[in-house]
Amino acid sequence: MKIEILGTGCAKCDKLEEMVRLAIEETGVNADVNHIRDIKKIMTYGVMTTPALVINGEVKATGKIPSVEEIKKIIAKK
Repeated sequence: MKIEILGTGCAKCDKLEEMVRLAIEETGVNADVNHIRDIKKIMTYGVMTTPALVINGEVKATGKIPSVEEIKKIIAKK
């Protein structure tokens, strides 16, 4: 599974990355996590508000930080 955190490095973006890593650890899912900070790359996803959560190329959340439980549900569907 490929998980991307979209955000230029603000506190909310960093928090989302932390929560994603926690959800992965708790579920035991095998995933590569990348934090994309390049605004031009972020724009290619059509995301206008960060932080954003992208799983396997599909935007799953924007402009908010989902809870660890919400993240677990999202990654369980993949």
